[in-house]
Amino acid sequence: MLNNLLPTPLHPAIVHLPIALMMLVPFFAIGAMIVIARGGRAVRAWGVTTALLAALSASAFFSKETGEDEEEKVESVVPDQALETHEDAADTFFLLSLGVLGVAGVGLLSGAVGNVARYAASAGTLGLLVAGYNVGHSGGEIVYRYNAGSAYTTSGTASPTSGMKTSDPNTDDDDDDDDRK
Repeated sequence: MLNNLLPTPLHPAIVHLPIALMMLVPFFAIGAMIVIARGGRAVRAWGVTTALLAALSASAFFSKETGEDEEEKVESVVPDQALETHEDAADTFFLLSLGVLGVAGVGLLSGAVGNVARYAASAGTLGLLVAGYNVGHSGGEIVYRYNAGSAYTTSGTASPTSGMKTSDPNTDDDDDDDDRK
């Protein structure tokens, strides 16, 4: 029953959460640093950033898992090298997210150790942007260059332009414009 409720393929539906979190976390980290500098409690202010980093790591994990589940289906239309590049980028992103999360956890401490960890984790969120871009770019290549979605069509093979209307400037396909000429 649950399978009927989940989209197929699941991976493209899941990957948007870590992308969104990756974009938001640096702003929350900077905001928390400002609140703490103005006298706010580190645990309260930095806790939001740490929780978002935990959600980012969890969503990156589920993205990796769903990607591995779907790899077999798309390998018939996508070159192995493109899949390996994407998988390697996803592994790097996930491991980096865990590292930044660990440092952010230390940032919950007060004092100099917590302060250094908060600065390091904030810098790490910028590294996550770069790593996340690499994952997204290689995933985009799989979808748009190699047309991975065609693996899910009934025929299993679709051209990169299937379903797209192309127009020839020498023909008049649009009947609505006839009255305006």
